[in-house]
Amino acid sequence: RGLGGRYSSSQSKSSLSPLQAPSVASPEAQGIGAAPAEGNLVHAGAQQTGAPASSRQKSWLVRHFSLLLRRDRQAQKAGQLFSGLLALNVVFLGGAFICSMVFNNVAVTLGDVWILLAALKALSLLWLLYFAARTTRHPHAVLYHDPHAGPIWVRGSLVLFGSCTICLNVFRVGYDVSHIHCKSQLELIFPVIEIIFLGVQTWVLWKHCKDCVQVRTNLTRCGLMLTLATDLLLWVLAVTNDSTHREIKAELNALMENSSGNDTNTCLCLNATVCEVFQKGYLMLYPFSTEYCLLCCAVLFVMWKNVGRRLAPHTGAHPGTPPFHLHGAIFGPLLGLLALVAGVCVFVLFQIEASGPTIARQYFALYYAFYVAVLPAMSLACLAGTAIHGLEERELDTLKNPTRSLDVVLLMGAALGQMGIAYFSIVAIVATRPHELLNRLILAYSLLLILQHIVQNLFIIEGLHRRPLWETVPEGPAGKQEAEPPRRGSLLELGQDLRRASLAYIHSYSHLNWKRRALKEISLFLILCNITLWMMPAFGIHPEFENGLEQDFYGYQTWFTIVNFGLPLGVFYRMHSVGGLVEVYLEA
Repeated sequence: RGLGGRYSSSQSKSSLSPLQAPSVASPEAQGIGAAPAEGNLVHAGAQQTGAPASSRQKSWLVRHFSLLLRRDRQAQKAGQLFSGLLALNVVFLGGAFICSMVFNNVAVTLGDVWILLAALKALSLLWLLYFAARTTRHPHAVLYHDPHAGPIWVRGSLVLFGSCTICLNVFRVGYDVSHIHCKSQLELIFPVIEIIFLGVQTWVLWKHCKDCVQVRTNLTRCGLMLTLATDLLLWVLAVTNDSTHREIKAELNALMENSSGNDTNTCLCLNATVCEVFQKGYLMLYPFSTEYCLLCCAVLFVMWKNVGRRLAPHTGAHPGTPPFHLHGAIFGPLLGLLALVAGVCVFVLFQIEASGPTIARQYFALYYAFYVAVLPAMSLACLAGTAIHGLEERELDTLKNPTRSLDVVLLMGAALGQMGIAYFSIVAIVATRPHELLNRLILAYSLLLILQHIVQNLFIIEGLHRRPLWETVPEGPAGKQEAEPPRRGSLLELGQDLRRASLAYIHSYSHLNWKRRALKEISLFLILCNITLWMMPAFGIHPEFENGLEQDFYGYQTWFTIVNFGLPLGVFYRMHSVGGLVEVYLEA
């Protein structure tokens, strides 16, 4: 009996030990070390004790779903890699055509580049129509919307710059029609195709820039990258192609020679008054085309990143985001409005003078003197705001945010445009005539512009990485702040209470302390100043072209490429800075 009791007890221990193993071992250890015989013992032991064998089933479900998620991530990365390589090859092909046109105009002409771009625009147009008509209307195509993508100022800028670019192509069609007696009729096809492409693209981006597409993901990624590559090539062509500008300049010189009695072989317009309208409209709206292409590239990249993205249920628009109110801010708006009114006056005076045959040097001095007065004030405001950020009690937001990361990259990249022009101007002035009054003003303007871009980027980036007031993390029972959002269902039930508590906190601190009030004053002042500095280079004649200093130093073709590369980036920087400063103002 003793031997039998010992044998039965040892057998029962060996049969119970597999039951205890799942409660100690991890699911990965179960999946690796469990054998079929052990599984049978588990079910047998469960039948004897009456306990459900849910641990084994749960571990299998976890492993199955983790495998599916891993395969889904691998498929997304493969789709992103393939679509990125497609865009890269298209950009290299178009860049080779454009470079060949610039350096060897005999073998590859501007017409060849237009044919390539017309084919790319036609393919992108077909995909945009298919995306809007078929993909987005699928029952499960768009289950999520990115609340941070496509804010209203970005979509408004798309419509504004898209409309100006369409008007630019209309002026170009009118200019070609007025010279139809000495130009090919096929040249009228290319701007018409571009008008259709711009209209459809603007409509699609306005309507679907927030979508996280879940069906036909590979086709959608390839279509987005093809459209992005097309816009990028249009920007490169606009930066490097100055054929229309040379035609207009040659025609003006020919008209002056004809008035003096000399005959020329230049193609002249039949109606001089109508042609002058087309010429001035084309020259005035030309920077908007490059600005529109850059903006479309940024929006298309965000849409490409959102393809296949699944957002958490709590991810959405901030329910507690306060509306845009002044909150008692006085000095910032007043100083900003003063700078805006002064900028408008200087801008109008300069444009009136620029409508004549030549621009007097005192108007250039007035234009640059305004910048020399405004830029130091903006730099001091940014330095003060950055110092206040260091004294503030709000914590840094260290959570991963793709939209904020893209905003920082765009802010830093767009700042290179005006800074590049400023460095080229500094070299040209120091190497030629640095002692003249106008050259001194341009030199001071260039140095102050570089400094203002640096300190403003520091202020905006520091403000974007501060945790907003309505996203204050609640304190736990131990007094420490929770670093991550609640994950359990029991904690999610406290969401409404936390929201009411945060709203009560905002109501209690409606009378802002001096640090937040100062941040709001600084942000409003910088918003109005950036609007002023956005308006002046975006519209009208540009002093960088007209003062003649850098053009004589670098040559027309080189300086044309430098300014057309940097000027649209500078306009985009001012517009993007306004959006970032609005977020800093609201989060303060």
